[in-house]
This record gives sequence, C-alpha cells and structure tokens, in this order.
Amino acid sequence: MSRTSGRRLQRILNVVLIVVVVLLAARVSTLHKREYDWTAGNRNTLGAGSRQQLAEMPDEIRFLVFDYPGSELRREIEAYVGRYQRAKANVRLEFIDPGADPIRARDYSIKRPGEAVIEYQGRHESLTQLSEPVISAVLQRLADAEQRYVLFLQGHGERSLDVLIDKTQYDLSQLKEALTEKGLKVLPLNLVATPKIPENASALVIATPTQTMVDSEVDRIREYVAAGGNLLWLADPDSPPGLGTIARMLGVQWLDGTVILASYAKVGAGSPVEFFATRYPANPVVPTFKSITSFPLARAIRHDPPTAGGWTYLPIVETGSDAWLETGRLDDGEVGFDAASGDLPGPLTIGLAMTRELAAADGRPKRVQRVALFGDGDFLSDLMLPRYGNRQFATALIQWLSSRDAQIDIEVPKAPDVSLDLPPWALWIYGAGFTAILPLLLFGIGIGRWLIRRRR
Repeated sequence: MSRTSGRRLQRILNVVLIVVVVLLAARVSTLHKREYDWTAGNRNTLGAGSRQQLAEMPDEIRFLVFDYPGSELRREIEAYVGRYQRAKANVRLEFIDPGADPIRARDYSIKRPGEAVIEYQGRHESLTQLSEPVISAVLQRLADAEQRYVLFLQGHGERSLDVLIDKTQYDLSQLKEALTEKGLKVLPLNLVATPKIPENASALVIATPTQTMVDSEVDRIREYVAAGGNLLWLADPDSPPGLGTIARMLGVQWLDGTVILASYAKVGAGSPVEFFATRYPANPVVPTFKSITSFPLARAIRHDPPTAGGWTYLPIVETGSDAWLETGRLDDGEVGFDAASGDLPGPLTIGLAMTRELAAADGRPKRVQRVALFGDGDFLSDLMLPRYGNRQFATALIQWLSSRDAQIDIEVPKAPDVSLDLPPWALWIYGAGFTAILPLLLFGIGIGRWLIRRRR
C-alpha cells in the first residue's frame, strides 16, 4: 500500500471514529440527563419548603394545561413543571386542546387558553400564574382534605378582618388574605350571635379586644379551651382587664407595662418601645426561622405551670437582658429602668407556645392541643405585616395552631443580583469609555495599521 493510500485510509478511519463518538454521545445524552443550577440561591431549583410539601403528598399530582397545539407557552410550562417532576416521580403533565375537548374544558371551568389546573386526590384548583409561591400555595390547599376554619372573635373592639368603612392600618385584612392563600377559611365569630364555638374550628383568635366581655362569652371560651380547642390570644399593653379565668386556667399571667429595648438604636429600631426579634428560642412554631420580626408596644407574659393540666411551655419570642418592662407612664417620652417603681428586668417573654397531649375521647383520636399567647397584636396588623419577616412568621404561627406542621415555611429564594448600583465616577468612566475612548482607540488602531502598510 502506497503512502498516499495509507493517509487516505487514516483520514477515513478518523472521520468514522468521530462520527461514532458523536453518535454514542448523543445516545448517552438521551439516556442520562444532568442539569446544574448555578444561579445565586439556586433560584431555578425547587426550594426546601416546596420539596417538603411534595414529600407530604404521596399520591399522583396532575398538571392539566388547556392550550392549543403549537403554543409558545408549552416549552416554558414543560420546563417549569419539570422542576416538580424531578423532585417527585408521580407528577404528571398533560396538555389538553380546549377546542378538541370542550366538554373537559367546561368541567374544569376553563375561561381562556393557556389556563392550567392542578389536580390531587380528586380535588383541583386553577392556577393564576406560573410561579413557585403560587403553585406551592395551591398544593397546600389540595393536600389538606380537611377544611380548616380559623375564627376571629369579634364584637369587643377587636382588630377587624373586613373593613369597608373607617379602615385603619391596625386591622387584619392582609393577614386574612395571607391565610386564605394558604387554604385556611378565615371567619369572624360573635359569641352573642353564635353562642357556641363550632366544633370544626381549627383555631380561635382573640385579637386584642378593647372592651370587656360578658360572663357568658368568657364561659364559652373557657369551655372551648377545656375541650381541647386551639387558641391564639393577643393582648396589647392597654388591653382592658378580663378573661382572668382563662389566664388562670392556662397558668399564665399578663404583666402590666410596656417592653423597653435599651439598645434600640443599635438594632435599627425607631423607638425604644419597638422590639426587634433576631433570634428565637427552640420552639415548635418556627423551628428554623431566621428573619427579623418587629413587635411594637409589647407587654410581657409570665407562666407558672399549674399542678394539673399537663401543659408544656416554650417561649417563641424572648428579649435579652438589656430589655425591661416599664410599668410607668410613657407620656413624657423619658424612660429608664427603675426597680423601685416596679420595673422588671429582662429577659422577658413576649410570645409563648403551650402544648398538652389529649387522650382519645368522644370519637376523636389522641392529639395535641396548641395555644399561643403574644403580648402584642400590632405585629400582624396591616401596618406591620409587610415589614421584615412578620408575614411569614404570622402565617407559620397560625398554621401551627391549625395543626398544619407539614405546610409551614414555604419560601422562594430571592435574587441578590437584580440591580447594579454604580457610583457617579464609575458611570462617567463607562459612559466616556463607550462613547469616546473606545471609538477613538479603534480609530487610532486603524490609522496605525494603514500607516504600517504604506511603509511596506
């Protein structure tokens, strides 16, 4: 064989080997798929809360998308639902042509092309938008087959849920909206109009009443707690006296006065009466919570476990030793610790969780009763709820009271790099560089090359 023929054969073999390698690589890529998320905070990967939610749903989850063939949205939807399919094997995605199957579109109340529906255990709900918070909220509602009712006591000047006239920033309309998004039914309760607390109530909320209750209403609340009802009790420093029998029954005491934070300026608070919680004792309500929460004008709680009752007390929010309970008036704006006048030094408990095990009775299984008390109601008001971590803290608190532990704390990481802020001098350099310096530099290089060629 001549040298030329050998080289030709070698080139042919090289080409064949390259084609074989490419085909093998293509085949392997179809059998084994690997994806990596390099975004800050892994924003293109499901968060831990969403993965936990999927783990609590053993049955098949179906995403039904009603859209016409050839739609540009299909690829985007496939990519987004793919995150859930990678986290859970039995997540199904089905595209349905509403024109070819109008009966099915009508059964699901589809209003427009591109609308999606999530179905689980025969229950379904439409999606308003394609995002992890929205999908996780829908999954929470579908996972809970039992209807959860959170009742807010009304009729004594409590913070209102729905205010159409004279709405104030201290109402709870935003909290109601947040809880509704989590699948909870939020309803007002007037014990005069409804003399008995419904048995299907998941939790009762007493949100800082400003008027004293009548004895019959107090009796209804006491019977509800004695029967094992879950309770959230909020009391501001200026709350009127009352419900003393409930406090004694729970083994707690509301301390008169206002919590003062001596180091308020160092932590960024605008006033010594605004307490910022940055760390939380070990508790079952927010076991992994790390965000800052704000509690303005708070009072303290003291618990003295009774000899009977079986309650376990765990602080949720607690001050440091640099705080104290101011028992004097705050009208003059001057505050200072004075033990002689009755001021109490920190640490002080602002939020308290109480639990006790209840034996099976009246056809109900063995369960755990849950009670939470907070010496502040402003932290979940319309004024404070959007601030810091108050919204997440408040929803986690009430979901815990509603026995929805598996559906707490679903948060999506936010991008830290959504904006680029440059000092004025850097902006000037960038502007001058791209509009003047760079064009002149390129022009100079061109002239230089032209001169060099002419000399040759």
